Amino acid sequence: MPAMIRATAVLFAAALAPVAAPAQSPAQSPAQADARPVEMGGGDADARFAARGFVATRADPVIRDTDGKPVWNLAAYDFMKDDAAPATVHPSLWRHARLLARHGLFRVTDRIYQVRGFDLANLTVVRGARGWIVIDVLSTAETARAAMALVRERLGDRPVSAVVITHSHSDHFGGIDGVLSAAEQRAGTVPVLAPAGFFEEAVSENLVAGPAMQRRASYQFGTGLGIGSRASMGSGIGPALPGGTRGLPRPTREIARDGEEMAIDGVRLRFQLTPGTEAPAEMNVGFPDWKVIDMAENANVTQHNILTPRGAQVRDTRAWVAGLTAAIERNADAEVMIASHGWPRFGRAAVRDYLIKHRDAYAFLHDQTVRWMNKGLTGDEIASRLTLPPALAREWYNRPYYGSLPFNARAVYQFYLGWYDANPVHLAAMAPADAGRRYVAALGGAAAVLRLAEAAVARGEDAWAAELLNRLVLSDPSAAAARALLARCYERMAFASENSLWRNMYLSAARDLSAGAPAPMPAAGAGRLAANLTLEDALGLIAIRLDPQKAGDQRLRLALVPSDAGERAVVSVANAVLTHGRGIPGEPVDATVAGARADLVAAMLGGAPLAELLASGRLTVTGDRAAFRRLAGMLDTAAAPFSPVLPSAPDGASATAAPVEQARRE
Repeated sequence: MPAMIRATAVLFAAALAPVAAPAQSPAQSPAQADARPVEMGGGDADARFAARGFVATRADPVIRDTDGKPVWNLAAYDFMKDDAAPATVHPSLWRHARLLARHGLFRVTDRIYQVRGFDLANLTVVRGARGWIVIDVLSTAETARAAMALVRERLGDRPVSAVVITHSHSDHFGGIDGVLSAAEQRAGTVPVLAPAGFFEEAVSENLVAGPAMQRRASYQFGTGLGIGSRASMGSGIGPALPGGTRGLPRPTREIARDGEEMAIDGVRLRFQLTPGTEAPAEMNVGFPDWKVIDMAENANVTQHNILTPRGAQVRDTRAWVAGLTAAIERNADAEVMIASHGWPRFGRAAVRDYLIKHRDAYAFLHDQTVRWMNKGLTGDEIASRLTLPPALAREWYNRPYYGSLPFNARAVYQFYLGWYDANPVHLAAMAPADAGRRYVAALGGAAAVLRLAEAAVARGEDAWAAELLNRLVLSDPSAAAARALLARCYERMAFASENSLWRNMYLSAARDLSAGAPAPMPAAGAGRLAANLTLEDALGLIAIRLDPQKAGDQRLRLALVPSDAGERAVVSVANAVLTHGRGIPGEPVDATVAGARADLVAAMLGGAPLAELLASGRLTVTGDRAAFRRLAGMLDTAAAPFSPVLPSAPDGASATAAPVEQARRE
């Protein structure tokens, strides 16, 4: 037996072993050690499906960028050799992460293949008459390029005949530059299909709310934690987010009609639009001639999020349930189901049973949350008592490796009623730091709160200890002993968590408490994400960066005229607000700035230095040459380096103190 196949057999045989609670370790409280899943079933099928069709993987496990810098290491999860989970990883999560760690090219059918484990998501290729139809292009150009290289190495060097992007999350479109060249994207010679509203929703998440969402995503995905039994154990729907270069394609065609069919490169595709489900713009893709359904990210190997911890629009659970029902009814003869994450399902009975029980888990979540909501329970109260019935909870794919019932119950409540729970005490809530100071004083001062927290930790009440210590740290971020003990609580809670995202968020909080807030993030216009923005897109982004203190009572009007596009925009600053439109003919402006659209966008968003663009002649100014610089001086230049667990300073950055590693050691 070849070494690769032998190692695979060992890995998946171990994954079939029953999951038992490990011996309690000093890192776990008694209550946490007992928080184990119900008796599970179906794990052997998951292991078989995850291993089925393996063709090959990369010889070099390290994927690098053009400068040689590593962006992903396929061997990062090789430490998971033992059958039993270590005390620092929930055994159910250990089993799940081992299955997700499988990487390489897999044959699904004679015409459909997937590259899995190279990124958070899967890259799917469909053999057409002359080339590859690529479905979802991963997060970064580097991982997508490596995936396509493996496809061509093993299956033949065929051109890309079309790209299908199932939804508006960056781990499905960010790798476009690794599949299509910039020239191909500009020319539009290769069809790029996406659901209606895709581009607007992608801009909203990645650029409008990008800085805040990126910081929160660093918690959710454990960016910077490393991978290991005391670090991140992946992301529940895939290994982890890689480094590298992200792009944002502009589709050549958006699918706007549910049930639309078309032939692409000799392959018949049928699209099911599912807006407002896992993403604001999403669609499933069916291959009716082959009895195959691609469920995008509407069906997964784990419970998903109704509201993702990184922040996004809250999702419509009823629409999600209805979309799954429609998929079941429209694909009653499906023999194979693939998805954007995880592994396929094979066999009509297995596909149907999975889709029904996965749908029913979301239906139960929705219906019971609303039932209790209408009895007067708040989101927090519902979250504390909602549990799936055993018939659903025992299925591995309904376990909380990514989404969770407590978080999702609050999300359903928010979808209908918003964050406000109707208790007037929350109408004008105090700032967290101010509330923290008052709570600490009411409890007898910092020393008394620390003693209460230490006693709670000794009793194994880590959550209560964290509640107390969080108040203390928010009231005084320089309290080294409190920060150290809070970090310890979060580590213990992480090691006991079945949910990979909760684990990552606990450990990320512990890291920030130890080392302080991370560095600022780059400007929104840096890199390839802004390459396909229109002027209107870009101006919407600079409006949200206007600092009213810097703008003061200044008034400014600029005309922007791209030389390579039929656009013209007039930017106005007045009343500490930036607005834009086409302008009124004959109305005077302070200056007119002309140049290529991409250069205008780069200058506004910080993707290229303004002085360099002016000096090179790529941008020209008529009128007041200082006007553009005055506008730039009114804008925030980079996102503040905030940490969710430290109080915010007046400028939005986190108020940090010296690292507390010494206190942690003591």
